[in-house]
Amino acid sequence: MPGTVGIIANPASGKDIRRLVAHASVFNNYEKVSIVRRAMVGLAAAGVERVLYMPDTFHICTKAAAELDLPFVLEPVADTLRADALDTVRAATAIEAAGAAAILSLGGDGTNRAIAKGARNVPLVALSTGTNNVFPTMIEGTVAGLAAGAIAAGAADPAVVAPRCKWIELAVDGIGRDVALIDAVVMADGFVASRAIWRIDRVREVVLTRAIPDAVGMASLGGFVGPVSPEDDWGLHLTLGQGGPCVTAPIAPGLFRPVPIAAVRRLEFGARVAVAGPALFALDGEREFTIRDGEEASLYVTRLGPPVVDAHRCLTAAQEVGFLRSDITAAVQSG
Repeated sequence: MPGTVGIIANPASGKDIRRLVAHASVFNNYEKVSIVRRAMVGLAAAGVERVLYMPDTFHICTKAAAELDLPFVLEPVADTLRADALDTVRAATAIEAAGAAAILSLGGDGTNRAIAKGARNVPLVALSTGTNNVFPTMIEGTVAGLAAGAIAAGAADPAVVAPRCKWIELAVDGIGRDVALIDAVVMADGFVASRAIWRIDRVREVVLTRAIPDAVGMASLGGFVGPVSPEDDWGLHLTLGQGGPCVTAPIAPGLFRPVPIAAVRRLEFGARVAVAGPALFALDGEREFTIRDGEEASLYVTRLGPPVVDAHRCLTAAQEVGFLRSDITAAVQSG
């Protein structure tokens, strides 16, 4: 629906165990309320008529709106709370089904992965408020709201300003099982338990859509071996172990570890990485599931992920058609 934008703010992002085992900062929910408040002001300035939001246990969006006189309708979606990642998946699915022109997200790589699983075709404006923040960007909430609003207003073409991102598709015994936006990590068999990764000695293989040295986590590890940009039409496959270079990389905020690399392979789109069980898989920084002895997983990098809004390109394109300029509006109306 034209003029509709979704907001998904994860109250749990920026709070996992890496605050205990590393030096990650805590991103508190009052700051998220403040960011959403500024984003709502940006949406209002863009003329958005309706905002759909994910309800959460901290009531981020309703608190953000409480002090504002907003010109748009604010509606919750997926109102059954489980306080887990399924809330995000269901909310994203509902927002896409309602015809939203864009989704504005607050979270880290894991939050945006959950959104991508629920809404694969809605342009995503991703604000970084998590721990591993390779996928989302540091952008002022006001600007993020304005960019999402520009798309909703038809002032920027998503096909131009929101190209599809890469992701990793994972199948088990030939059946699609899950996806990851940045990294899929194969670990020695064990328990999911505490979901975040910090024990690099248990990692066997890593598949990456991006490998950049100025990141934190597995993307940084790959970045010091063979950089891969978001625009490159390939990924990277690392096999850990003796036989190659040893890279000292920041595997979590403030936590460096030496990592031996046995093999490095450029991974063309659709090329298969086969993994025999038993093994544990961590996707975008969080342990998700195991496969048993006798099972086999396959991982592929493709460019079939969600469209991601480049705020600079979006607002530059909007400016070129007179977005927010009253003189252009008056000229169009008089003409």
